[in-house]
Amino acid sequence: MQRIIVSVTNDLVTDQRVKKICETLQMIGYDITLIGRKLPESLPLNRNYKTIRMRLLHKKKFFFYAEYNIRLFFKLLFLKKDVLLANDLDTLLPNYLISKLFSKKLVYDSHELFTEVQELVSRPKIRSVWLVIENYIFPKLENVYTVNDKIAEIYSKKYKIPVKVIRNIAPKLRNRNIDSALAKRIKGEKKMLILQGSGINMDRGAEEAIQMMKYLNNTVLYIIGGGDIFHQLKPLVGKWKLNKKVIILNKMPYDELMEFTKIADLGLSLDKGSNLNYEFSLPNKVFDYIQAQIPLFVSDRVEVAKIVSENNIGFITHSHDPKVLAKQVETIFQNNDSIYAWKQNLIKASEKYNWGKESEKIKEIYTYLK
Repeated sequence: MQRIIVSVTNDLVTDQRVKKICETLQMIGYDITLIGRKLPESLPLNRNYKTIRMRLLHKKKFFFYAEYNIRLFFKLLFLKKDVLLANDLDTLLPNYLISKLFSKKLVYDSHELFTEVQELVSRPKIRSVWLVIENYIFPKLENVYTVNDKIAEIYSKKYKIPVKVIRNIAPKLRNRNIDSALAKRIKGEKKMLILQGSGINMDRGAEEAIQMMKYLNNTVLYIIGGGDIFHQLKPLVGKWKLNKKVIILNKMPYDELMEFTKIADLGLSLDKGSNLNYEFSLPNKVFDYIQAQIPLFVSDRVEVAKIVSENNIGFITHSHDPKVLAKQVETIFQNNDSIYAWKQNLIKASEKYNWGKESEKIKEIYTYLK
């Protein structure tokens, strides 16, 4: 049995992409070790393969990445391995060095356009360091995949190597029955909007979604997850006196999260086009909403808008003005014909976009590793 070491910089709990890929790799016969980190607030982890969660002294910015990469290098150095799977640029350097030292196969899963995220675009010196790493290693890679066609095209054109696509599609939802007691408790007779995700960061529309609630009646917004600006959201709710309209919950296990998602009337994805990474992103939550069969309300980012328009499963907004957003949501809820059509199309879309089909690509990639 081949041994694969999978590494990420998060705490493993809410990273559904890595979880799904590990389960698929296990299904095809790999012995898996998954390496991440452990935070004071990290939830318990229960996987049927080996996991290592490192407690780090540093939590943010340069010192965190330096500490993590050094410690990851030494973990990889002494663990038995046949294949290394690096997730995103922040784990690539130690994986690349170890793959060369031991002549092991290396796979790179790029979850985003890492050097184009807002946090790096606004810090050019730090960004330049990551670009040096990427520019040096990426052209030498032989087994690379990413989350959508546009990002694959960008990387392929820039580094002159083939990049495959494994979309972050949600697993097929086995139980779509709504917990009526939970629905009554969390929304009652009101309409419910949901914005979910572990990466609720700058320019992802959370602030505008909250402000939009000033102008909506008989509606409640649930924001569930985490991210760089997540801690700033509750003060905004208090500042705008929206405590009865906006409920913010910390990240939770996926199955529990989906119980909330199924109850919602509209799923939000409101990324701004402030950087290339967001412009071409295709967030997990889009596919979660599809599996829950709730209509989508999304901003006009390229890949997200393409999914929504091609399948006719929701509304695409071209604005981030809270008043405009509120008016659009209000109009949606007044149009029962559109909602009915979207829900019928979501039934088809949930069959079309599910991890069972997407995972076949994983099997093909790992069968023919270079």
